[in-house]
Amino acid sequence: MKSITRHSGILEIIERLPQSTNGNPRYLFTIDGYTAATMVDSHYGYELPNHDGKRVTVTLGSHYGRLTLNSIESH
Repeated sequence: MKSITRHSGILEIIERLPQSTNGNPRYLFTIDGYTAATMVDSHYGYELPNHDGKRVTVTLGSHYGRLTLNSIESH
């Protein structure tokens, strides 16, 4: 993952993306004006709905040309 940046704000899930070939959930979300997605087969696919509508700090990075969630922590 390249160009990792840190952002704080209210996390809002936009939509649930098609699941991975292994059946794991994926999401498209927005925070602090940035729109990003969870990585394929990442445990954040299960954790992200717990943070919907809450204030969090995330790190986002470029993964295969797409802005992707690297880490998340709640306040």
